[in-house]
Amino acid sequence: MAWNYDKMLWTEVRDLFRTWREESERRSKDVVDLWENVLMLKMDQLGNEKYLVLEQVCVAALDCCQLLLAEFCIKLLMRKFPGSLRVHKYHAMHLEALEMFDEALEVLDSIIKRDETNTAPRKRRIAILKAKGRIPEAIKELTDYLKIFVSDQEAWHELCDLYLQEHDYSKAAFCMQELILHNPHSHLIHQRYAEIRYSEGGLANIDIAKTYFCQAIKLNPNNVRALYGLLLSANNIASTSKCPPNKKKQAVKLAEWAANQIEKHYREKVSNEDLKSIEGLLGQLQLEG
Repeated sequence: MAWNYDKMLWTEVRDLFRTWREESERRSKDVVDLWENVLMLKMDQLGNEKYLVLEQVCVAALDCCQLLLAEFCIKLLMRKFPGSLRVHKYHAMHLEALEMFDEALEVLDSIIKRDETNTAPRKRRIAILKAKGRIPEAIKELTDYLKIFVSDQEAWHELCDLYLQEHDYSKAAFCMQELILHNPHSHLIHQRYAEIRYSEGGLANIDIAKTYFCQAIKLNPNNVRALYGLLLSANNIASTSKCPPNKKKQAVKLAEWAANQIEKHYREKVSNEDLKSIEGLLGQLQLEG
């Protein structure tokens, strides 16, 4: 959004910043622009709210790579709260933005040493290891973290991603199993678990993938990606020589059903010419019982 700075009162900007904080809206570029053009000169009139605004501007400045502005905010915050772990976290984030990773890790380690229950510096430490390409170390840090904070779903997602980077599909699948326990009604989690099992390969894993693609579709019938996954899994099972006849017949029926559902979905969304192309591609995937 383009702001007309000349017509905005500083109190309006203050209230806008307050609303964004309460609603957890980042709006980083807007925050930086409004701060520099309107609010900065009125900083001393903000009262105690000044420090909340400085935190908000600091994070926004780091998002926008305005490192001098971030440093300015951190210095003012440190002057007021010299022992604050929160302010030291911003200092570590600033060092990280400057690519001074070793120094940032030292600051984060000091925060963790003072407060072992503080999750934010632990996560930032893992993020730095990931940024430096030290994936095995990041995995170790994250597994240690999850031993303490086992219900952190965001961390399980991140650990899954790290295992996938290392092509360790079985451990990535384990992470998704944990997430299914936490959120059994999420069609996206079931879908992703199925995709990992499919990527791992082997008849047993693909059969598991088929089951979880079916569950994802049951939870959300409009999940076209899961329909494609089911089509591919069923075709793969049916084309395997070791597949028993009754299981092959069931797989062929599932593949046909999935193909029909995909075709139905696209019939409502695309032109006739595109639909013919899709029908042709789906036809190439069909198997006979």
